[in-house]
Parts: sequence; structure tokens; C-alpha cells
Amino acid sequence: MTDSGATLVVVDMQQIFRSAESQWAVAGYDEAAARIEQLLVAHTGPVVWTKFVRDEQEEGAWRAYYDRWSECRLAPDSPQWDLTRPARPGDATLTLPTFSKWGPELARLAGDGPLIVCGVATDCCVLSTVLGAVDAGRAVTLVADACAGATVEAHDQAIALMAMLSPMVDIVTADDLTGRYAMSV
Repeated sequence: MTDSGATLVVVDMQQIFRSAESQWAVAGYDEAAARIEQLLVAHTGPVVWTKFVRDEQEEGAWRAYYDRWSECRLAPDSPQWDLTRPARPGDATLTLPTFSKWGPELARLAGDGPLIVCGVATDCCVLSTVLGAVDAGRAVTLVADACAGATVEAHDQAIALMAMLSPMVDIVTADDLTGRYAMSV
């Protein structure tokens, strides 16, 4: 994969989604993390790590959401919000209390080029981020096997939904993307 101005956006690879004890445990987290490592080795452009961290104000419908997921009503400085892999020097980190990480902050960090998106949960934060980015006119490459959902079925359904947005969203595997890089060198 050449960077060709693309920014790799790694969505919410955090302890709270990896821990089997968490209400928000994500099926296939470790497999997605391994694919993300593969992408990090090959990607030569900018990288943005995002983090979901609860807003203690719980405005509007967020209060009912956290009533449902009460074990995730953690303080913003809880280690459960930490990335499971530290961002590398030079990588950016964006922390927001929203499912979608798309917005002015990510647009500024990513510049004007296309996005390569991976992370968790495919059926929530990844989906929301991709939808926001394509609404803003961004080309998105979604690395399906570098994502994981709440369940395998939810992951597959979210991938199928985003595939319907082609050509705005290009669905690939990590091997596809790193293979493109190897062929262009």
C-alpha cells in the first residue's frame, strides 16, 4: 500500500473492547489487532488512533445508553479506556465521547487525502466513522479483516452495509492492501 496521501485511521483499539470481562467485549479483537500491526508495518503515511471515552455529563440519550451498559460507566481516566497498543511517536491520537470519530478534528488530522479505516467495533464506531467520512466526500478504504464487531454476525452485516457504498467505500483485506504496497515498490 502506498500512502498516496492516505491516512490510516485506527478506531478505538482499547482495553474496554478487548477485555473478555467487559460488557463491550468485541469478538475477534486480537485477530483484528494482528492485522492492524501488519498495516502499521506497511503504511508510510500518517496514522491517527482514536479513543472512545465516556463523557461524564451523559447528555441526552447517552444517560439511557449508560444505564443499559452500566459497567462501562467509567471515569475518563480509567485504564479501560487505554489503547491496547501505544501509538507510535509521530502518530496522532483523537479522543471523543462519540461513536463517530469523523468531524473537524479528524478532518484536520487526516488532511485532504483518502482514509484507510480499521478497528472496532465494525458495527458501531467504525461504521459511524466511515458513514461520516463518506458524507463529507472522503474516499474510504475499509480493511475488513482489520476490524472486529460485537459479534461475528454484526461485523459481517456492517461490512455488507458499507460495501453497498462502493465506490465511496472500497472493502479490502490487509493482505490485499499490503500486497498493493509490495507491487508498487
